[in-house]
Amino acid sequence: MIIVLKPNTKKEDIEHVKEKLKEKDFKPMPFEGDERTVIHVIGDVRDDSPDEFKSIDCVENVIRILKPYKLASKEHHSQKTIIKIGDVVIGNGDFTVIAGPDSVETEEQIIESAKIMKANGVKIMRASAFKPRTSPYSFQGLGIEGLKLLRKAGDEVGILVETEVMDVRDVPIAAEYADILRVGARNMQNFDLLKEMGKVKCPIILKRGMSATIKEFLMAAEYIIASGNRNVILCERGIRTFETAYRNTLDLEAVAILKQETHLPVIVDPSHASGKRELVIPLSKASAAVGADGIIVEVHPEPEKALCDGAQSLYPEQLTQLIKEIKPICKAVGRKL
Repeated sequence: MIIVLKPNTKKEDIEHVKEKLKEKDFKPMPFEGDERTVIHVIGDVRDDSPDEFKSIDCVENVIRILKPYKLASKEHHSQKTIIKIGDVVIGNGDFTVIAGPDSVETEEQIIESAKIMKANGVKIMRASAFKPRTSPYSFQGLGIEGLKLLRKAGDEVGILVETEVMDVRDVPIAAEYADILRVGARNMQNFDLLKEMGKVKCPIILKRGMSATIKEFLMAAEYIIASGNRNVILCERGIRTFETAYRNTLDLEAVAILKQETHLPVIVDPSHASGKRELVIPLSKASAAVGADGIIVEVHPEPEKALCDGAQSLYPEQLTQLIKEIKPICKAVGRKL
């Protein structure tokens, strides 16, 4: 539920309300505005709870949130969440392109990749130092050394960097090197990892699990927000269906529903959805048309030499083509690229 306090409520009265909530085993999360404070209440809200708190003098209104994803819902926060990282803003109506190789492979490769992204106007480069692979014999990433190379490339070229984290133990150090952290589809319901992501300050890209419902997806985001990090970016990356002509089925309907259900930004990963580079540009354009806040795509200097996901990685010239072809679509739907 949400407790709306009267304008200019004194700090001691706010603390009084918070203590009352704690006595009932609720977790109060106050949001202070210019004139009034709103307290978002986390916990098992009984039917009589709203009436109980309405009787407090400084309380103007109590609103019960019916959605199970309390903090991620528009009932909790009617305004869009706008996330600022450096000079990049996500969720304000702009269309953000995040691009780069699937993995950090060598110093030369990641710096060259950063230069390609920079030349195409991309302000955030993606590249993973830790890799979740189906086979234990496949390339697993460079680990902490990969994080260091990623940071070096970002600083040298002047670009923000984004990377995936798989293990709770790696979250603090990854947050030191990367500007944005990512929870992959396989870890969407790794609740310990989600809670740890809530303890860092940098934005988190949360990918939808390959068999997850929208409710489960938003409940995963709830874990991160409830743990203290409100800067969550949802990423639709395709779900597993019966179709075998491509890797996953890109659920663009989910993007439209998420924009109705949540205040969080929503981006799309057409690379992992398709598994084929020839489908990435068409799916990117469709993502812009449906109202996504951006895309995250794989681009490699030499895809045929990539240690992971080369078949779905764009060539540098294809990234240039993607940017060119997506601009008029963004303009048509009122978004700025």
